[in-house]
Amino acid sequence: MADLFSDAADDLVARNAPLAARMRPRTLDEFVGQDQVVGPGTALRAAIERDELSSLILYGPAGCGKTSLARVVANTTEAEFTEVSAVSSGVADIRKALEAARDRLSFHGRRTILFIDEIHRFSKSQQDALLHAVEDRLVVLIGATTENPFFEVNAPLISRSRVVELRPLTDDDVRDIVHRALADPERGLGGAIELTPEAEDAIVLRAGGDARAALNTLEQAAAEAGNAGVVDIIVLERLGGPRQLTYDKRGDTHYDVISAFIKSMRGSDPDAAVYYLARMVHGGEDPKFIARRMLIFASEDVGNADPQALLVAEAAFKAAESIGWPECRINLSQAAIYLALAPKSNASYKAIDAALADVRSGPARAVPDHLRDRHRPGADAYGPYRYPHDFPDGWVDQRYLPDGLDEGAFYEAGSKGWEAERAAARRRLIERRRDGS
Repeated sequence: MADLFSDAADDLVARNAPLAARMRPRTLDEFVGQDQVVGPGTALRAAIERDELSSLILYGPAGCGKTSLARVVANTTEAEFTEVSAVSSGVADIRKALEAARDRLSFHGRRTILFIDEIHRFSKSQQDALLHAVEDRLVVLIGATTENPFFEVNAPLISRSRVVELRPLTDDDVRDIVHRALADPERGLGGAIELTPEAEDAIVLRAGGDARAALNTLEQAAAEAGNAGVVDIIVLERLGGPRQLTYDKRGDTHYDVISAFIKSMRGSDPDAAVYYLARMVHGGEDPKFIARRMLIFASEDVGNADPQALLVAEAAFKAAESIGWPECRINLSQAAIYLALAPKSNASYKAIDAALADVRSGPARAVPDHLRDRHRPGADAYGPYRYPHDFPDGWVDQRYLPDGLDEGAFYEAGSKGWEAERAAARRRLIERRRDGS
């Protein structure tokens, strides 16, 4: 009778689970997306199907299928599947699971797959407790994390596991999952809800590649629709809530988006620059961080092709500092567009790095005597310094570089904007003066 009551209780729990939990795939054939990882012909799929899995770290954004893939493994393997949450478990829980795995292997010859959700939340000592068990194959570890494991998981544990990166689901993947949930009579809504095309598009768009978010929205919308049985755009508007787009202010997405922002400005694409700026604004990025990167960009990538760019970037930083969100988004947008459209030169950036390389690794170069400070005894022997303002055009042919360095050793003017114009004017002046004209 205990088994009957237990089965009934499990059924009741399953029926009352959220739609996203009920619709988790049970087999690889039901798994949607991530074809590059578990599609037909992939090594990981073959290992799962043969039940020969080695330890894995599944890494990817929320709702991309990390836990679902682990559950598919649980349904496929003949090994014992044990699940631990890093949010609520400690070293004692890990040791208890490992002891149970040891007994299972010793007395029954049965392997254990240990799934740890949010493994990045484990401390170093908690992760260290897993090392020998993973190395000795006492357990096959499957760790799931939204954080870059190369930063958040101990290196020895990484070296004993295979890191598998899962990507955000495509809109088509999310749409497929929504369709399955609408139609499934056992675990889904069983055709009880009609979803208008506009509402379907809105759910997919709002999910931003997160299957769990899409199914949660669908479930809430179905409850909101009630007996009407139709989920349209009006129902979704009543639910409210912004579109879900992955953005972590200290994780990989943060670095990917700021990288794309800078490269878009460097590539002179104002639309792309504003798009990535909007991603950061929407994600709640620190506006001063964005402004600081533009301030660097103004010298590194625009430089003296347009010296005004540095002033524009500085003004944007001041605005971010004194105004803040949401108003300073306008100042940042203006600056990003200006920097994207400005002529580009990395001559200043290359010059200082080349000069630093010579200072660090080159010979010790003496300052030419005629440039040395005159406020010391014996300075009269240094030779005359020719004061440029005493000459026409404010220029005189005089050596400034130390011996062993010639003009162009570090700085080569860019071919665009103010810098190119000034470099050409300087060349004309030098040629004229040297010709004696």
